[in-house]
Amino acid sequence: MPLPHETFYTEKDYYNLPENVRAELIDGQIHYMTAPGRLHQKILMEIAGTIRDYIKSNNGACEVYPAPFAVELSDVHAELKHIVEPDISVICDSKKLTDKGYAGAPDWIIEIVSPSSPKHDYITKLALYERTGVREYWIVDLMQKRILVYLFELDAVVNIYTFNDIIKAGIYEDLLIDFSSLGL
Repeated sequence: MPLPHETFYTEKDYYNLPENVRAELIDGQIHYMTAPGRLHQKILMEIAGTIRDYIKSNNGACEVYPAPFAVELSDVHAELKHIVEPDISVICDSKKLTDKGYAGAPDWIIEIVSPSSPKHDYITKLALYERTGVREYWIVDLMQKRILVYLFELDAVVNIYTFNDIIKAGIYEDLLIDFSSLGL
């Protein structure tokens, strides 16, 4: 008996999805996404606003893009294109911005874990972001009330924080995010 054939999707397939469908293309597979909840959106806005305010007050060149915002990542080992929608992308190379989003690895990505798909952020995206050149990756877990911080340029060790902690961003000298002040 032959094995079932797994469908392999391409960038073209992704961009042909209906406009109201939220999905990501990772390793040739389409991963459909549900609408985020209220608390997810609240923390997204608080964190993105803190980062944006820091950049503006320091006349920084980086930009903050909240989801939905398409990020095209290239995987040099597998010659694949991946298209993801990180909850927050901090981008410092404006030359890679396109009409569709961003073609390259953002300097900093923050994902807020959805109850429907924690493995997607903890396993699939962690591996993808590390191998495609993202410098810093934060996983904000509302259910566990913790933040995991990966500084890929420095080492593979994860730093774990709680919602009572003040966390220093790795890509900046002096940006601190006080999670206890975010009203969670």
